[in-house]
Amino acid sequence: MRFNKETFVAGFALFSMFFGAGNLMFPPLLGLKAGDAWFMVTLGFVISAVIIPLLGIFAHARLQGTMLDFAKKVSPTFSLIYCILVYLISITLPSPRTASVTHEMVIQPFFGTSAWLTSVVYFSLVLLFVLNRSKVLNLLGKFLSPVLFIVVLSIICIGVFSVQNPVINPSEFKTPMIKGLLEGYQTFDAIGAVVVGAVIIISLKIKGENNFIRNRRVIISSGIVAGMGLLIIYSGMIYNGALFSTQFETNVTRTELLSGLSFITLGKIGKTFLSILVGLACFTTAVGIITGTADFIKGLFNNSQKVYILTAVIACFLGVLIGQFNVHNIVTIAIPALMFIYPITIILIVLNILPNRFTSPLVFRAVVVVTIMFSIPDFFGSIGMQKFISPILEILPFGKYSLAWLIPAIVTLILMNVLSYKKDKTIS
Repeated sequence: MRFNKETFVAGFALFSMFFGAGNLMFPPLLGLKAGDAWFMVTLGFVISAVIIPLLGIFAHARLQGTMLDFAKKVSPTFSLIYCILVYLISITLPSPRTASVTHEMVIQPFFGTSAWLTSVVYFSLVLLFVLNRSKVLNLLGKFLSPVLFIVVLSIICIGVFSVQNPVINPSEFKTPMIKGLLEGYQTFDAIGAVVVGAVIIISLKIKGENNFIRNRRVIISSGIVAGMGLLIIYSGMIYNGALFSTQFETNVTRTELLSGLSFITLGKIGKTFLSILVGLACFTTAVGIITGTADFIKGLFNNSQKVYILTAVIACFLGVLIGQFNVHNIVTIAIPALMFIYPITIILIVLNILPNRFTSPLVFRAVVVVTIMFSIPDFFGSIGMQKFISPILEILPFGKYSLAWLIPAIVTLILMNVLSYKKDKTIS
């Protein structure tokens, strides 16, 4: 695998589109509560927020189409419904959340202005970038992302090397690895992989790069660069949260913890650095999400540029409306949606990575249907129906850990391939 200037530019652009509000907020608090079990929490978090998204980028490199290709083996109708659902979730939850975080951590503490004003200005700038999408890769990859990476890395390094004989609290989690895995859902990185991966592909094609093998190499290389960046940042932020766990109350909010860590590591200038970090992280993610959504809708309407512009405007308008709510409310609303769509997304990524001989259309359909069926109890449990769902989840393997879909999906994948093998052998 060759790494050159192009792959690093694309890799940093991809990293910046992944590394947004959720990526910044969740790891430190997770580390704080994980305490001495921070490594196991990190392992779970990395699986759902680094490895699976990286596999999603690899799947894009293999398909080099649109998001519709991810689920086309199930059926064209299912694929369309799945894509619309993912893009709808993306522009109504993680995208507005970036504006909410920016307001709470960057604007309100310094200027005291309203959330409405922040959302309007913020998404006006996002729209400006989205409408100039041909420059997105270069702007993100050459300028914004390196600054973003350096700022957060400085906080991590100073924190790690400044503490002598650290005292770390005991963990609050009974199953730290599972907790880390599920918390990784909130980053939206698996969904981000299937959304922004398409942005990289379309951006390459706009630049006139249509060589399949070359593009595959660029996409895979850039995915590895982005994945390494995420791994360093996530593990570092979680460890910093654990490292300073004795200096914060356990009921500290995510934004308060980030501000506190920046002050401890960087002093008074920490808040300024953190403001830059939050603003860049949130902004680049919003640009990636809305660009991907506009690309998709544009593709459904014969590549109409008017449709692209209209979609971008609507997505930014929704961002303004929803982005003025506080972060906690948006995170809470996101949980049920994630409990349903994340397992389906993970399974589609895995199926698209496996060799074709193991993923016939029949296998795709069976595994996805089973995944949906066994995700329903987790979904109902997340909307307050735990009392009625608990007896079912107690029976299912990993059901009490909100992973009731995992074993049935694996068993179905194996069983369907065994049956297909026996059928082929009988015919021959």
